[in-house]
Amino acid sequence: MKPSWKRSSLIYIAILLAAVALFSYLLPSANKPEEVPLSEVIAMSQDKKIAEITVKDDLLTITTVDGKEVRAFKESNATIYEIEGLDLTGVVVNVEGSSGINWGSLMLNFLPLIIFGGLLFFLFRQARGANNQALSFGRSRARLFPANRPTVTFADVAGVEEAKQELMEVVEFLKSREKFQALGARIPKGVLLVGPPGTGKTLMARAVAGEADVPFFSISGSEFVEMFVGVGASRVRDLFDQSKRNAPCIIFIDEIDAVGRHRGAGLGGSHDEREQTLNQILVEMDGFDTSTSVIVMAATNRPDILDPALLRPGRFDRRVVLDRPDINGRVAILKVHTNGKPLDKDVDLEVLAKGTVGLSGADLANLVNEAAILAARRNKSAIGMQEFEESVDRVIAGPERKSRKISQKEKEITAYHEAGHALVARMLPNADPVHKISIVARGMSLGHTRQLPIEDRYLMTRAQIKDKIATLLGGRTAEETIFGEITTGAAEDIEQATKLARWMVTSLGMSDKLGPRTFGDKQELVFLGREISEQKDYSDKIAEQIDEEVHGLIEEAHGTAKNILTGQKAKLVLLAERLMAQETLEGDALESILGEARPKPSAKVKPEAKPVPVEPVGETTLATKPQKAPLVPRLVPKQTPASSD
Repeated sequence: MKPSWKRSSLIYIAILLAAVALFSYLLPSANKPEEVPLSEVIAMSQDKKIAEITVKDDLLTITTVDGKEVRAFKESNATIYEIEGLDLTGVVVNVEGSSGINWGSLMLNFLPLIIFGGLLFFLFRQARGANNQALSFGRSRARLFPANRPTVTFADVAGVEEAKQELMEVVEFLKSREKFQALGARIPKGVLLVGPPGTGKTLMARAVAGEADVPFFSISGSEFVEMFVGVGASRVRDLFDQSKRNAPCIIFIDEIDAVGRHRGAGLGGSHDEREQTLNQILVEMDGFDTSTSVIVMAATNRPDILDPALLRPGRFDRRVVLDRPDINGRVAILKVHTNGKPLDKDVDLEVLAKGTVGLSGADLANLVNEAAILAARRNKSAIGMQEFEESVDRVIAGPERKSRKISQKEKEITAYHEAGHALVARMLPNADPVHKISIVARGMSLGHTRQLPIEDRYLMTRAQIKDKIATLLGGRTAEETIFGEITTGAAEDIEQATKLARWMVTSLGMSDKLGPRTFGDKQELVFLGREISEQKDYSDKIAEQIDEEVHGLIEEAHGTAKNILTGQKAKLVLLAERLMAQETLEGDALESILGEARPKPSAKVKPEAKPVPVEPVGETTLATKPQKAPLVPRLVPKQTPASSD
């Protein structure tokens, strides 16, 4: 029997027993003596109908001459002999002494009421638990992780060594604050963890609490806000009150931008619930005494929209950046997540780290988990390099879609498309090396070509961006060269190439004709939550020149790709035919086909090749970061809109 069924059965049995007990208590008993008034007892004594009277406290138990028993009550301040009119001639009087309270009889009498009251209490408590949200609006929703509970430490967090060093001061303060106070040092009240999603901000906050061995309050920014105005501020007060009672401790607010957005960006004004919650957080952090060992930690991936009052000294005055890991960090993260898992001897984590440029810690954890699932699905006793390589493709491009039926003609077009990407990338001196080509459908793409940078890159030159645009156009150019026709599969490639070319002209100042300036005034719309809106700050004539420059860059890249594929047409055909036969090419099999040595980039950067920060188009970044492993060239079938007729 399940526990829920047991609990329900006990409840029903308790209800039945309470009902029976209450019924038996209220129902008059047949053996219970009849209660009569004292005047009737006096009349019976005068008529000589009483044989015996037993007196116990105020209770008179009368036995008549015919053996019937009745009872009556006298006044407590009078004895039986003082009752006026009572004739005791020939009557046996038994006086019993008082024995105090008869607890057994009292409990027996009140037992049904006790059971019934307990049942009502249980039912009301259950109802309160079911409606706890309605009965505890102002209580904090923070989850408390006690210090004696097993938790994570810095040993469980890898790839963020600089952040560990910054947060070690917080750990030392929580352990021995007297050392800092003796020197007059004031530890920051608030620590803001900033970084892209999946870089381990929440894990790092828990690791700080684990290292310091202190309680850890965890809550999300959205849990403060309710439909009732003032509830968020009440929950903030309750949270800080709890933390002071459990000091030293850490308060962690995840996704603080949910309540910490720039004030004045909403529709409600000062009475807006989110603004009231933010104001209460600011007040509580200001009210912290320097001797209070409570550290407030918060995490966000959008620090640009936070209210300036949150970031001033005295509140969140320390900012710790957790960026995507470099190659050493990725190796360390992979070691943490593969620890305790059976690995084949051929697994090389350094090679795997080189092929996962730009992935976050959460991505790498998912990658290792996908590899373990694949190995289990194949009934293997250990995880091999093949599973890791396939899991990289699953994480970046999605799972294989083996059920998708592709005609032989479309398969041939896909093979030439991907071969064009690979061959152009191979022959350009500043493009990333080709690691893998596949025409297996994954996600929304019919095929993909994966390139691996030789090293982590934080800057890009103009020559590298131009080669990247040419690589993007290699698939469309291959279709044009072989079939004399183009398809919709290059739509995404053309879109990305156009964005890169416009980025070069309007943002990076890489146009010889327009010079080193930017075009487009990016304004922050505070009313919409600090969103960015680009305003035109140039004339129509300049707009025409921008279009001409972008068009020129695209045409130059297209010409470069066309010259390469025309000169290497035999190798293009061989690569495409091998792809149609094997579907996936990588490693030695790919090198044996490409054969020719890769052209080397020039030893020094040309004067016009300006290094630029690597910033993916359309993505807001916190700072320069490593470029993701390119998986840009894809063949995605574009759906033709249905006619309305």
